[in-house]
Amino acid sequence: MTFIRRGRPVRLLAAASAALLLTAACTGGDSDDGKDAAAGYDPAAAVTITWWTGQTSEAEKVAEQLAAEYHTAHPNVTVKTSPGAPTTDDLLTKLSAGFAGGSYPDISYAFGSWAGDLAASGKTQNLADFVADPSFAWTEMPEAARTTATDPDGKVIGIPALVDNLALIYNKKLFDEAKLDYPTDDWSWEQFREAAKKLTDRGTNTYGTAYSVSGSEDTTWHLWPLLWQNGGKIIDGSKPAFNSDAGVKALETLRVMAVDDKSMYLDQTDEKYGPLFNSGHVAMMLSGPWSLLDIKEAKLDYGVAALPGVNGDHQTVSGPDLWVLFDHQNANQAGASRDFIKWLTSAQIDAKWNLAVGNLPLRSAEKDTPEFASYVKEYPGGQKFFDNLANAKQARPTVAGYEEMSRAVGDGISKVLQGAATPKEALDEAAKKSADALEE
Repeated sequence: MTFIRRGRPVRLLAAASAALLLTAACTGGDSDDGKDAAAGYDPAAAVTITWWTGQTSEAEKVAEQLAAEYHTAHPNVTVKTSPGAPTTDDLLTKLSAGFAGGSYPDISYAFGSWAGDLAASGKTQNLADFVADPSFAWTEMPEAARTTATDPDGKVIGIPALVDNLALIYNKKLFDEAKLDYPTDDWSWEQFREAAKKLTDRGTNTYGTAYSVSGSEDTTWHLWPLLWQNGGKIIDGSKPAFNSDAGVKALETLRVMAVDDKSMYLDQTDEKYGPLFNSGHVAMMLSGPWSLLDIKEAKLDYGVAALPGVNGDHQTVSGPDLWVLFDHQNANQAGASRDFIKWLTSAQIDAKWNLAVGNLPLRSAEKDTPEFASYVKEYPGGQKFFDNLANAKQARPTVAGYEEMSRAVGDGISKVLQGAATPKEALDEAAKKSADALEE
């Protein structure tokens, strides 16, 4: 069973049009009148809530089974379950149209990069007080995931649905053939570069590493750990800050491998570098736990290490996705939605959901469960990705305009890695293009 998002991060929607739709739909909600959407909730009231899962057909069956299990324990609550859209990518457009027509769900899956625009819609619940209750155990979830669910004003619009991070996955056979030591958690980017050069073999079309140059979020978010490790910021207030000296140094680290060394396979689609790694034509891949299933099926002998670092800083980036809860001006719908999501994301039930399909657990408490023991046994490297959550110390900004900024940055990175611009030129251009979107 796999989630639609296993191939993530996916290409972004046309950010400007999506943001316009969401802005146009801003017609009230929890954040506008200050009233708690669940005030007056009666847990015994008969209520129906709608859950858009954003899942493939197989995972959707699991969701329906869990919804039925919840209904058995809470017979007054009916959970209407559906994927919500043909693909997870389509959910934002579907939500935008639903806001305008009043036909949006109570709960929807959402990519974390949508959080700012969804918060700006005025249709989300504010869960800040709800998650602050000790019974929710909010701090068991990774800090980056909690930050993604929280807008700059402190409003919590959803609950983490999935957590992950980037680490270094490497092909042991290729390292052995090159007589190189395996990567360690202490590696620097200089060591990574030297290994990539030695592992590149033009005769066999083998590259030391790979990078997406599609201009999507897959292109952009791979730069953020390097930016943070060099002491930089993505934004400062409402202004782009990624074109700092730290950003230029970060992008130059990638440029020398792509342009000077030619040790980096440049993927125009986001979709080729994973299969090339699995077939032994890319030696090192900066990817996440969603890759482990495909690697396992390829029967590849591999290892996982933390990202290379700068002066001992091995920060990574997490791409948490969310269950976003919406306000229909009905306390029973709002309250039942909260109770259902609290149940779904509990340590006991999450083990039946995320761990069962090869994803990392949402909660630290799950490390002691039999399901987690089975997970790390079935997916070598799973423990390393779980431990690497501690290196996800910062989150991508949860501001409206992030997607438009991401596209501008991604296009800039692509130009640099293909030798068409310098890091400074490209990042300055991206900052200029995204400034207006961030200040709206």
